Amino acid sequence: MSLVVYGSFKKNIQGGICMSQFTYEIQENLGVISESENGWKKEFKIISWNNNLPKYDIRDWSPDGKKMGKGTTFTQEEILKLKELVAEINI
Repeated sequence: MSLVVYGSFKKNIQGGICMSQFTYEIQENLGVISESENGWKKEFKIISWNNNLPKYDIRDWSPDGKKMGKGTTFTQEEILKLKELVAEINI
């Protein structure tokens, strides 16, 4: 769907800051979990990071979809286990 090169800052061993680049391709938008007052959305997607096998991904995205917050990725095995655990919750 979309291929993006995204940069982030991280500290190197010497304590300086360097730019790290990675790519991602959104394979499928599975849905919006929630939306904040400022328009950022917590979304559930399938994303390929750095041309690797796609993973399930939950993270915040800006209203225009160009910025992302920290998130969590899951393999297919992990998402199946998560599905089992959620099914056991008494809500």
